[in-house]
Amino acid sequence: MVRLVGAKNIYISFLFIHLHPLRQAELQGPVGTPYEGKFFVLKLVFNHDFPSAPPRGFFLTKLYHPNVDMTSGAICVNTLKKDWTTATTLGHVLSVIRCLLIVPFPESSLNDEAGRLFMESYDEYAKRARLMADVHGRRVEPAVFATDATTDVAATAEQQQLQLQQQRQLEESSKSVKVRGVLKSSSDTTNNTATMAANASAGSSSSSSSSTTKKTKAPLNTKLGKKKSLKRL
Repeated sequence: MVRLVGAKNIYISFLFIHLHPLRQAELQGPVGTPYEGKFFVLKLVFNHDFPSAPPRGFFLTKLYHPNVDMTSGAICVNTLKKDWTTATTLGHVLSVIRCLLIVPFPESSLNDEAGRLFMESYDEYAKRARLMADVHGRRVEPAVFATDATTDVAATAEQQQLQLQQQRQLEESSKSVKVRGVLKSSSDTTNNTATMAANASAGSSSSSSSSTTKKTKAPLNTKLGKKKSLKRL
């Protein structure tokens, strides 16, 4: 998000990055790194030929890192050097610097000791980096972003989206219930029709067999009567 503050200053707010009007920013240490749980202040210095030339980045908070100079706080990253273009945004620059805290590049180190230690013994490097972060970094408060208006807007939008999803699910379930009812009613009607047809067929068969039996009995009775009359003669 980009928010204008005053006539010329720009305030950019990200989830883990705050860029203030004085071109200073706070980066939250990434999870799983020696910098976790701390905020680190940096500044971007813009030359007169910006954006044709990249800004320069400096950490104001002391940081033990292969690509950060221990004395000046200068940051060495390709985005602020050979990879810079006029289309590069400040948000991208800050994201790249934060990614640098996750994956250092000791091949182009400004702190040779940190770069060597990172390559030879990461545990020892992480121990020193964490110690310096605990001393100089600002502690992350649990509700540090609770008063951010952008967070409230995002939460409201997410809640509205969840409500819409629940409403759609209810509508789909009600439609499904109606379809099941129609199918069941149709099935019951079909079954009743089949039963009535079967009963009618059975009744017709029984009446037909009964009439056939009567017809066969009649000739037998006639023959017996003729035999009796012959005997009398």
